[in-house]
Amino acid sequence: MVSERNGYQSKNVCVIGAGPSGLVAARELRKEGHNVVVLEQNHDVGGQWLYEPDVPSEDFLAGGIVSPPPDLSSTNFVQVHSSIYASLRLTSPREIMGYSDFPFIVKKGRDTRRFPGHRELYLYLRDFCDAFGIWPVIRFRTRVEYVGTVVDYGEAAGKDPRWVVRSRDGKAEKKAIEEVYDAVVVATGHYSHPRIPFIQGMDAWQGKQMHSHIYRVPQPFRNEVVVVVGSSLSGQDISMELVDVAREVYLSAKSTEAISHGLSKVISKHSNLHLRPQVQLLGKDGKVVFEDGSWVTADTIVYCTGYSYSFPFLDTKGIVAIDDDRVGPLYEHTFPPSLAPSLSFIGIPRKLIGFPFFESQAKWIAQVLAGKRSLPTWNEMMQSVEEFYNSRDAAGIPKHNTHDIANFEYCDRYGDYVGFPHLEEWRKELCLSTLRKADADLETYRESMEGDEELLMEALQSPHFTQLGPQEFTLEAYGFTLRDHNLPRLHNDL
Repeated sequence: MVSERNGYQSKNVCVIGAGPSGLVAARELRKEGHNVVVLEQNHDVGGQWLYEPDVPSEDFLAGGIVSPPPDLSSTNFVQVHSSIYASLRLTSPREIMGYSDFPFIVKKGRDTRRFPGHRELYLYLRDFCDAFGIWPVIRFRTRVEYVGTVVDYGEAAGKDPRWVVRSRDGKAEKKAIEEVYDAVVVATGHYSHPRIPFIQGMDAWQGKQMHSHIYRVPQPFRNEVVVVVGSSLSGQDISMELVDVAREVYLSAKSTEAISHGLSKVISKHSNLHLRPQVQLLGKDGKVVFEDGSWVTADTIVYCTGYSYSFPFLDTKGIVAIDDDRVGPLYEHTFPPSLAPSLSFIGIPRKLIGFPFFESQAKWIAQVLAGKRSLPTWNEMMQSVEEFYNSRDAAGIPKHNTHDIANFEYCDRYGDYVGFPHLEEWRKELCLSTLRKADADLETYRESMEGDEELLMEALQSPHFTQLGPQEFTLEAYGFTLRDHNLPRLHNDL
């Protein structure tokens, strides 16, 4: 039930998902005095960052390897949540990641690289739970089966709707339980539901077809001819890994002219890595025919074609819908105007510095629910959504890229809603520096430190790090080799 505390409202809130966005949501909601329960289907925190080495066999259609590929839009749940492969490393340096009051620092005995492997970020999230006492509010191995409004509660009473949440213990064969909450925050991520393209002949193709969602290690592809469809981050990473074991790797890109200099450099170095245009059709004889008329007989196709949003448990009677990966209508990617603020989403936006942005979303949601801040009127929110859609359309951005932000100014404007600080200039510049280095040399950019020394010094001397109290930071600890022995140690003397 809703209770009043010092003029503010304290609500019972259900957060769905214990990944980065769900954990910071739980922290911020508790800060505002709300009662919080986090429902997590897995056995541990981390969400996407909880590596799962075991994946389904080839006859499992909903998880990734598909023959023929199913209509994933009709699939209720995928069995594997994480899409992390064994060798995956962060594509951003650790110092620009992390929540505003909990920097992602180097810890002795762990992965100390500036671009660490996935396990290091998982351990950071566990550290976050330890630091802010989040563990007691999380229910693990709990699958949410249904979320819907309480019948006749909201509109008839002139109040915000309340929500029935039905969940089930995923390990024990127990009866589902139903609970009623004042608000629900959906924080289930967006890298679990494979987006698979339609290609003529794929239903009859005799080779193995899979999505990168369940790719883990390269060894199963030894001596095979592999076609990798999609040249974004996962397609690049997986292709570079496969060249060491596969006989031939063909990387199929939407535009062979638009690929980065860094990727071109990789292709030129490996005689068994070939760039091809989009796949036109698949033949029953095992042929993969590309749009330029070239073809190859392949053993396996790996679809590195991204992910779709999916909320199979959520019943809003059509108020919130997914149209070609546009989730909406959502005011500022967060609140559906007709159900705000009792229903909200955190972690929908992509192509941004995620942790600070998700934290600003969490603060906004928590404060709106507490009555500290108010939302615009329904008409104003809907007008804002429509204007945003129109601006994306006018810019020629496909609908399925609606939530790809790639804009620092937007992140800062979003922070203004809740008084969240703007992204520091050093954080922006280190992000841009990484993008430039990846474009120049895709294979080595994570090891290249040149040009970042001064920015990193500025970062480590900023309030983001000095808030930790007396500490000693060294550039060497953050991955810089002391080729210049005069590189300073940075002391925090607070």
